[in-house]
Amino acid sequence: MKVIVIGCTHAGIAAVREILKNYPDAKITVYERQSSISYLSCATYLHIEGTVNTLSDALYAEPEDFEQQGVDMEMNHDVVSLDVSKHSMLIQDLNTREMESVQYDKLIVATGSITAIPTISGIENPKVLLCKTYNQARDLCRSTLDKRRIAVIGGGYVGVELAEGYIKSGHEVLLFQQSPYLLDKYVEPLLSKAVKQKMMENGVKVITNAAVKSFSDTEDGKLLVKTKDEEYVVDMAAISAGIIPQTDLLQGQVDMEENGAIITDEYMYTSNPDVLAAGDAAVVHYNPTKSNAYSPLASHAVRQGTLAGINIFDRRVRSIGTQSTTGMLVFNETVATTGLTIKDAKKANLNVSSVIYEGSYRPDFMPDAHKVTVILNYDRNSRKILGAQLMSRHDVSQSANTISALIQNGGTIDQLALLDMLFSPNFNNTFDYLNLAGQKAVDQENGYSRT
Repeated sequence: MKVIVIGCTHAGIAAVREILKNYPDAKITVYERQSSISYLSCATYLHIEGTVNTLSDALYAEPEDFEQQGVDMEMNHDVVSLDVSKHSMLIQDLNTREMESVQYDKLIVATGSITAIPTISGIENPKVLLCKTYNQARDLCRSTLDKRRIAVIGGGYVGVELAEGYIKSGHEVLLFQQSPYLLDKYVEPLLSKAVKQKMMENGVKVITNAAVKSFSDTEDGKLLVKTKDEEYVVDMAAISAGIIPQTDLLQGQVDMEENGAIITDEYMYTSNPDVLAAGDAAVVHYNPTKSNAYSPLASHAVRQGTLAGINIFDRRVRSIGTQSTTGMLVFNETVATTGLTIKDAKKANLNVSSVIYEGSYRPDFMPDAHKVTVILNYDRNSRKILGAQLMSRHDVSQSANTISALIQNGGTIDQLALLDMLFSPNFNNTFDYLNLAGQKAVDQENGYSRT
């Protein structure tokens, strides 16, 4: 049986590994537009700030790794067209420009996503750069070398991380966000304001409520960035305004969401029985709302790719869904999130309520007993936890994973309030800060639910 995998970043790599393990007789061919695979794009800002020496350090797999196991790795090859009814596709060698038609028995679409390029006049200016792929990141980092003043467009995770990276490398940074709040898709306004304050304290000029209208050259070779109300002169700009699924090959051939994300079942199969999809090209099964969602994260891609590889010839393992758990460092402060924000819970017509817990993560007699902020969102009807966000100089990332596991299994505020968690003054208080957040929610609901 011939399996073709289109795209070989996180989802594609995970899929190939599982096919090799579970179906050693399968003939696997991979088509990838780039000359490299496996780039972790979060390394871009880490390289800019100096934590990662070279971008290539963030490549965790090489084509040769799979070629030695018998995989036909067709690098620098583009899939021009695809006909799922005929199990055929047209391929172009990007080096020679030669075209070839190929057939498959099973297909895994791991084509990923592309940067959502906003409609801004002058965005094609060579001083305006993208930063998603390995080649884009390489060009961005090279262009930075002789630049001083940088504009970052977009205040999501990538934009905030890029801004920090440039500050740490000695640049002057302007961070533009169209909405009133940074990280507005992930955190409540309270934490957004705290992140903004932290950025400004460290030298980032944060400009919110500012939609960039145009880019243009100045007479002295600089870049002019115009918003509705102001003009700013910089040396270059980096775009980080979100991403969209890259699924044009399958338009009209399998079921998709409005944004183009491919709809899959729990085994990663599309509406066509011989086509599976994984990673940024596909939806996720989002547990807090029990619905499909688009959440393009590397953590999702590797899990979905793993499932696609396991299930390619036999539906063996179901997806257990996701809470879209994420985390980042903002100038040594951990920001971690899982599940629904209040805004998204209301959109889902849930009877959401929320509590905010603030306190030291361990006893005050211990050194560096940093403050922890926990925002806990829950459903007043079922008392089930819907989401949480945490911020602290202490590493609270694994606490987000704990809440994720509770949401996954229908955990309630009552269970969180009394959840068995270790105690040591080295690590926490006799009641962990997650327990205390749960207890605050229980108090808000006038006591524990009878069991």
